[in-house]
Amino acid sequence: MMRKHTRLIGWVAAVVVIVGFCQLGRWQLQRMHQKEALLAQQVPARAQRMRLGQALAAPPVLRWIEDQGTYLPGLILLDNQTRQGRAGIKVYQPFRSDDGARVLVDRGWVPMPPDRVVPHLPALSGSAHVAGLLAPAPATGLELGPVLSATDQPGVWLASRMPADALATALTLPAHTLPQRVLRLDPALPGGYARDLELLPNTLPPSRHLGYAVQWFGLALTVLVVALILEFRQRRRPAAGSRR
Repeated sequence: MMRKHTRLIGWVAAVVVIVGFCQLGRWQLQRMHQKEALLAQQVPARAQRMRLGQALAAPPVLRWIEDQGTYLPGLILLDNQTRQGRAGIKVYQPFRSDDGARVLVDRGWVPMPPDRVVPHLPALSGSAHVAGLLAPAPATGLELGPVLSATDQPGVWLASRMPADALATALTLPAHTLPQRVLRLDPALPGGYARDLELLPNTLPPSRHLGYAVQWFGLALTVLVVALILEFRQRRRPAAGSRR
């Protein structure tokens, strides 16, 4: 009876581990498909130009934006952003188009000094022409620590992630007026820092997600094979003992 209970517990543990590994593999495949779909939208997006308000009212796919409006006060500095192997921050500033639509504009990347003192970064002001790619806000990893930390510069916040409503509150914007998308400013335009239109910065390409998915499914298969081998050996032991 004790041996039967031990085998049952072993199989329950094996099934739990197998299901867990399969779920991780499935999640990696989902991330691969999401990123492949995002990359596939980039070329069509450049073919059709829209104003900001039109794009925000349309389904949330990549859009190429050209519009006039005004930069609003305040800056959001997204921490832990790398570029060419260097650590730094992404600079975002709120923008309101002439028809009242709002968005955070990605003005580019700035290196963070070793002492972690936030560099002085002036905000733009006045009317401006913007053009760029309306894209999802940067993905977040583990949500650890506060979303925003104050800096020694008024109206400038250091962010660990980018939930739109929390950022709108910090920037004293009306509630629910910032979308969960950002405008990746055209690198050819003035008024920013080092930037490009790379859609997957600081994250894994689809091929890496596929590789991780294969690893997780392989681990699940390995656990199943080991469990079957142990079960086969357990079943053979009583038969071998009975022949004696």
